[in-house]
Amino acid sequence: MRPDAVADLVARAARYLDTAPPGPGDPTANPRGDHDLDGIDVVPPGPHRPAAVLVPVVPRPDGLGVVFTVRSAHLRDHSGQIAFPGGKIDPADATPAAAALREAHEEIGLEARAIRTLGYLDPYLSATGFLVIPVLGLVDPDAPLRPNPAEVAATFEAPLAHLLDRSLRRIESADWRGRTRRYYVIPYGAHRIWGVTAGIVNNLHERLYP
Repeated sequence: MRPDAVADLVARAARYLDTAPPGPGDPTANPRGDHDLDGIDVVPPGPHRPAAVLVPVVPRPDGLGVVFTVRSAHLRDHSGQIAFPGGKIDPADATPAAAALREAHEEIGLEARAIRTLGYLDPYLSATGFLVIPVLGLVDPDAPLRPNPAEVAATFEAPLAHLLDRSLRRIESADWRGRTRRYYVIPYGAHRIWGVTAGIVNNLHERLYP
């Protein structure tokens, strides 16, 4: 890996990302979301449910990798889908970053001390009404992952360079609740990264590599 790869990521995060979470005020006033592709008239009405995810970037010898989870098949919401570690923000969570780190530990056993948080991406509003606040984190490459089978079936890494290749990112559509919805899709090997997760990747690209 180029020795400046981590330094470049850290510098871009310092330049383009906020280190403080959204607020005070209403962070849902103009959130990003799949509605960016469909038009403002399909923004899910409030109140929106706050959530946070960790976007874990890991330095590897051949470049930077990004960790994803495969959600367990028995889960009620989004079973079997590709996701970032994360979940609902609890009242006891001091910040969205704290929630993302807590969820990463609960879901994949990733210790908070192994993560350097670099800043917040834009809040992302899902079609189901979750306002997801993504936190970019640099992860110690030696940190072990221990997926919790109650929530996570598996984890995998995708190269950041692959995720940032616009030629591999496409827009698909499907009927959902009586209307056609559009969403981003990023194929990677046997995996299909789509919906909110792919939308957050797209936002990462827009924010860090304008």
